[in-house]
Amino acid sequence: MDRDTVWKHIDEQRRGMADLIEQIDADNPAAWDTPSLCTGWTVRHVAAHLTHSTISAPRMLLEAARSGFRFNAVVNRMAVTDTRPPAELAAALRSVVGTRRHPPGTTELDPLTDVLVHAQDICVPLGIHRPMPVDAAVAAAERVWGMGFPFRARKRLAGTRLVATDADFSAGEGREVAAPIRDLLMLLTGRPAAVAESL
Repeated sequence: MDRDTVWKHIDEQRRGMADLIEQIDADNPAAWDTPSLCTGWTVRHVAAHLTHSTISAPRMLLEAARSGFRFNAVVNRMAVTDTRPPAELAAALRSVVGTRRHPPGTTELDPLTDVLVHAQDICVPLGIHRPMPVDAAVAAAERVWGMGFPFRARKRLAGTRLVATDADFSAGEGREVAAPIRDLLMLLTGRPAAVAESL
């Protein structure tokens, strides 16, 4: 997938998530405290995290220093201490539509993966069906499979062959697991509970 198409998907997903955040807040404000698929994070924490992928390099460096330059620690602290109301989170997501900034050391496929997976982290526990663009999910799955940190998919899923039932994607060797690409992406990123029924 070319870079322009990746960014087009990211923009569409951010717009959609901004709309969803506003919808959740209007329909069911109590949902913000619902545990998400991200261990230890509520739906609110995940929504806040989605707005952090375009922060400037100087601020990221400052935040990293405050957390001892530990990746997981800085990501977690920023999410759980972000107290902006949903309307501000939605506005923040809309404000970065069109930007092509991504964290240092990453590619455009990382914010794509982030928004695709975290959308499901919010929607699945709330019983909201949110389709995932197949071509975008394939690009994200290929990125996750090819990288090590933080998902370590190859190591976690050693001895398993993943085959998408709705897309041209396969990875690994061993016992075959066939499922829609959305479910495989969630599995690759460490969310097997989200796809237990499918698998």
